[in-house]
Amino acid sequence: MQLPIRKPGKYTYLKPDQHLTEAKYNELKNKLNRLKFNRPRLAEEVKKYASDGDFSENAAYQIAKGKLRGMNQRILEIEDHLKRAVIIKPNKKSGVVQLGSSVTVEANGREKTYLILGSSETNPAKGIISRNSPIGSALIGRRLGDQIKIKLADREIEYKIIKIE
Repeated sequence: MQLPIRKPGKYTYLKPDQHLTEAKYNELKNKLNRLKFNRPRLAEEVKKYASDGDFSENAAYQIAKGKLRGMNQRILEIEDHLKRAVIIKPNKKSGVVQLGSSVTVEANGREKTYLILGSSETNPAKGIISRNSPIGSALIGRRLGDQIKIKLADREIEYKIIKIE
């Protein structure tokens, strides 16, 4: 049985954002430890299925080998991400919006609070946005009271910075 060969896509070789909070860094370390703990068990499974005979028609062996290969790839990716990681430590007293800042803005008479982090930790539903997003990149480097016009998909919105934490 031949495994399918997939063409690499548009986002195949993008490196993850190196800016992480300490909590995300620790979460990745724990995930890496779990993967490394489970790897010997999966290697034993591959070894067991390999002893069943012919590799070309041994589907269980092919599946187990694919799982092991995927796990090894994930371990390498996480190790690389941790090696390149830069821990976000915002200077709360600077008065300037920066990575790790919590910013309260007013737009159209409503207040919204955004936490600006690296792109690997975003959750717009909870108000956590990327520094690379249109709003995040417009807010970085601004001060209290600044007004910013941000052009979104079909409209332009004016934001006023009310509070920086």
